[in-house]
Amino acid sequence: MNKTDLINGMAENAGITKAAAKKALDSLLIDIEGSLQKGNRVSLVGFGSWSVSRRAAREGRNPQTGKTIQIKAKNVVKFKAGSDLGNAVN
Repeated sequence: MNKTDLINGMAENAGITKAAAKKALDSLLIDIEGSLQKGNRVSLVGFGSWSVSRRAAREGRNPQTGKTIQIKAKNVVKFKAGSDLGNAVN
C-alpha cells in the first residue's frame, strides 16, 4: 500500500472526499514528524508507537573494498507495533 492507496481507503471508509482525506493524512504526518523532531514519543494505543533513539558512531566496512570506514552517529526513528495491530496480522 502506498500513500495514494491509503488516501483512497481513508476517503472510502470515512465517507469523505479524497482531498479531505489527503489533508487529514498530511496533517497527521506533519504532527508525528514534529513531535519526533522535538524528541517526544508518539503513541496510538492499540496501533503502535514511534520513538527516536540515538545510534552511536561506529566502524563499518565498505562491502566492495573491505576498507574500514567511520559511520557517524545519528538519530533513528523506531516503531513498535501495538497489541491490536500485532494480533490483527497473526
